[in-house]
Amino acid sequence: MQSIVLSALVPVILLIAIGFIACRAGWMRPASLKDLGSLVFMVLTPALLFRTMSTVHVERLDFKPVVAYFAAVIGLFLVMLAWRRATRRATVLALAATFSNTVAIGIPLISLAYGEAGMVTLFTIISLHALILLTMATIALELAVARQAARATSASQTRASWHRPVLDALRNGILHPVPLPILVGLLFAQTGLTMPAMLDRPLQLLGSAMGPMALLLVGATLANARIGQQLRGAIGLSLLKNLALPALVALIGHLMGLHGLPLTILVVTASLPIGANVFMFSQRYQVAEELVTASVAVSTAMAMFSVSLAMALAERL
Repeated sequence: MQSIVLSALVPVILLIAIGFIACRAGWMRPASLKDLGSLVFMVLTPALLFRTMSTVHVERLDFKPVVAYFAAVIGLFLVMLAWRRATRRATVLALAATFSNTVAIGIPLISLAYGEAGMVTLFTIISLHALILLTMATIALELAVARQAARATSASQTRASWHRPVLDALRNGILHPVPLPILVGLLFAQTGLTMPAMLDRPLQLLGSAMGPMALLLVGATLANARIGQQLRGAIGLSLLKNLALPALVALIGHLMGLHGLPLTILVVTASLPIGANVFMFSQRYQVAEELVTASVAVSTAMAMFSVSLAMALAERL
């Protein structure tokens, strides 16, 4: 087990460190990171997701692990929302405590450690991850905004103000660079057709570039992060995301009778650091921006410990 942890994490740590050094040395300018991130997110990631899922048949998928994972995630999200009275800030922090970096770090890590079998379980989670969590967050945020607007407008005007964003959230959750290629790949697999070599080879090359590029960008992003006075809050939020969530996932998975590789993938996925999509929500709604930025940096650094611990302990459950 120790050899799996080392063989999977050391390449991840080295690539993140190279990205960090390259940015600090000026080889990657901060202004270029957004474009590189868009390339990874809009081109390399969809190619990898579509190609992997294009050979997976739905009847062979096990959705029991997915139910266990999202029972824990949604449960923690709702508890944090209720605890802080469902404000905009509470919603963003609840999203940060539950939204894992399943693509940039999760895909290369699971691929190195557990191979194709682990990737299928991970991709099943990813296919619903953004759709469920981002839609929930959008609805909660728009309801919080509507409650604030109710102080100055009538109830009927307020109801009209949030229906459209909620419907847009549902649409955008499906027409998204992560869920969409997974769903299209699954549909292609059900046809029984085989991908022509002239198309499969470019997809393979693009997909293989995704992992290294994403990890380099994680390191470059950390090089530009400013933690400052948000350190205490960032540590608390990172402990929730990196340690409390995987413990909850492990408990629910165990109660549902899961064991072996499926439970391991769930726990390791839950132990991943906060995903970058949380930035989008904090910036769009102009709430907890500095805390979220600091938390992503602290959570990514803490993941070196939390992921190692999850990988070492998960298979003993």
